[in-house]
Amino acid sequence: MGFKSDIEIAQECEMLPITHIAEKAGIEDRYLEQYGKYKAKIDCRLMQEDSRENGKLILVTAINPTPAGEGKTTTTIGLADSLQRLGKSVCVALREPSLGPVFGIKGGAAGGGHAQVVPMEDINLHFTGDFHAIGAANNLLAAMIDNHIFQGNELGIDPRKITWRRCVDMNDRQLRNIVDGLGGRTNGVPREDGYDITVASEIMAILCLAQDIEDLKARLARIIIGYTYGKPSEHRPVTAGDLHAQGAMAALLKDAIKPNLVQTLEHVPAIVHGGPFANIAHGCNSVTATRMALKLADYAVTEAGFGADLGAEKFFDIKCRMSGLRPDAVVIVASVRALKYNGGVPKAELGNENLDALERGLPNLLRHVGNIRNVYHLPCVVAINAFPTDTAAELSLVESRCHALGVNVALSEVWAKGSEGGQALAEEVIRLTGEPNEFDFAYSLDGSIEEKLNQIVRKIYGGKGIVMTAAAAKQALELEALGYGKLPVCVAKTQYSLTDDPAKLGAPTDFEVTVRNLKVSAGAGFLVALTGEIMTLPGLPKVPAAEKIDVDADGRITGLF
Repeated sequence: MGFKSDIEIAQECEMLPITHIAEKAGIEDRYLEQYGKYKAKIDCRLMQEDSRENGKLILVTAINPTPAGEGKTTTTIGLADSLQRLGKSVCVALREPSLGPVFGIKGGAAGGGHAQVVPMEDINLHFTGDFHAIGAANNLLAAMIDNHIFQGNELGIDPRKITWRRCVDMNDRQLRNIVDGLGGRTNGVPREDGYDITVASEIMAILCLAQDIEDLKARLARIIIGYTYGKPSEHRPVTAGDLHAQGAMAALLKDAIKPNLVQTLEHVPAIVHGGPFANIAHGCNSVTATRMALKLADYAVTEAGFGADLGAEKFFDIKCRMSGLRPDAVVIVASVRALKYNGGVPKAELGNENLDALERGLPNLLRHVGNIRNVYHLPCVVAINAFPTDTAAELSLVESRCHALGVNVALSEVWAKGSEGGQALAEEVIRLTGEPNEFDFAYSLDGSIEEKLNQIVRKIYGGKGIVMTAAAAKQALELEALGYGKLPVCVAKTQYSLTDDPAKLGAPTDFEVTVRNLKVSAGAGFLVALTGEIMTLPGLPKVPAAEKIDVDADGRITGLF
């Protein structure tokens, strides 16, 4: 039997009509809005009108990502399938993939092997149009800003101080920094401008944190688009509400705010909704999607983006803080290959047993384990995503080092075996969700911006603290003077390291993180601290995944993996 790609496995799956999946989840037909035979949106009224008790919340996170692969989404989906195999009522809640990474490096982000959500082609491409709606709302606001200036600029917006950028859901480095409004007076006012990728737009963060339409409109109105003319001490922030843009923006988002229902290969109900990046935003699916999964099942399995230092930290300190969500257990995904990569082994040699390199790489995993247990006070299990090259000695070493911290390890073979390969993990998760926990946050909102950042670096990254550039220190003072000092902080940094240097693997100590820039996402309700060289609009690689993606005369897509 030859090797089958993810898309071939997905296309061979016999999907159930989405009405059957909805019935399985207890979703009445009046809450279902079908997008064809296998996709649907769920009316948000279900949350107010369904009296069922909430289930247990399980977060899946991981070590820092490496080219060796960790398999976080695959493990998340496989765990849900395995819980169902054990007779449990379960729903999985995931983020939507961005077109940029799909056509850039990833080629798809709906799980892999025998642990996928389907229809994977739709999910990876246009899906139900949520990202297009977010991009349209973002760019409507941009158009209204420039039109206001063109029409006389009653608000006194300084074109040099506009902070709102346009967006596109594609990796396109050419658009990062542009000059627009050229070609004469009727074509607008010339100014420097730029684009971010849609998943980095504040609209995405707002959609994922909004409770309902009214909350959505209130958050949209609070967006700061720039500042007025005048000295720094005199200029005031200008909001989308000042431009009367929130109503039209919300109209574009009225369907996008509704979560999307699909299924796993083993017909577990899956809610796929929202998708902010975790290195430049808060990296979690929508609050509504997670709450709906909790309402629909006894066990809700969700994931956070990238490593636990980014995705899990923001899940806890931003998403849970704002929503009142409380996790019951955490799964930390790693692979022996990825740990050896952290220990200095080149990618081409990861298939060889190397206990010394594994020992050097293990501190990355152990740092994340320690954070979950000792900072957030949550029970956790380590899921080792199995590869054929893993040896018994390597697996034993990982297990013994985790046991020394009081944490169990479960081998996950869901990629190759589906739910059968995740039963041990599912059994341990069930056990952990029965344990009491004293969940807490990594920092208090009462401290200064600098104090909150220092808490994150010291407690989560394991460093000495932060260094603020002169520009960032000035911005911190201005933001605190404007009343934004008590907001949670979203750190934008490289996903590849616990530090702000992507080359520093493992679990470094005695380092500082340089904060280069601070800005407020007033609508989302958090501050953003930019560290290192963080791109808010990625570029395509030398050989983009797009070169391998195709569609035949029957509409059958190939190349998504």
